[in-house]
Amino acid sequence: MATRVEAGSRERMLEAAISLMRRTGLSGAGINEVVRESRAPKGSMYHYFPGGKQQLAAEAIDVYAARVRDFLGATLSAARTPAGKVHALFEALARRIEDAQFEASCAAGAVSLDLDAQLESLRRNVDAAFSGWVDTIAAQFRPRNARAANSFASLVLTTIEGAYIRSRIARSTEPFREAGRWLSGIAQTTFGN
Repeated sequence: MATRVEAGSRERMLEAAISLMRRTGLSGAGINEVVRESRAPKGSMYHYFPGGKQQLAAEAIDVYAARVRDFLGATLSAARTPAGKVHALFEALARRIEDAQFEASCAAGAVSLDLDAQLESLRRNVDAAFSGWVDTIAAQFRPRNARAANSFASLVLTTIEGAYIRSRIARSTEPFREAGRWLSGIAQTTFGN
């Protein structure tokens, strides 16, 4: 029974870290904030994450990255045409930020704004997340034009990260929807034949 409670505390801490990072970046996901939001015993923090905040943040980014990869793959593969894939993705992202009431964006993107030279290991986690997402997006377009797929996927990811920022500031889904309209046209032109 105690093992189940402990495992629950660890998972709650990871979930709290992800939630806080999506809302406030790394700077707002301190140990006290994570403990408070997760309602886990404070002593369990260093039991599960002996490396402290950096270890917790790195593991949370890895968990979040896997979820986003799954989301990207499922959303993109649900549509048949290149334009449809991109349109579906940006519509899903628009709904996602709207559901979060424009208060939560991408945890990896938000954390990247807080990184400095002392957080090099965490930077590598964020970089791996971004690389994995680019690869997941590119895989949807490689069969049609392998040379252009990685470049297009990088553009899509860069646009997503920028749209999160603009949507939060404007409290509007229009940055995602506008980007989706433009990128759908590019996708159809580049990968449609």
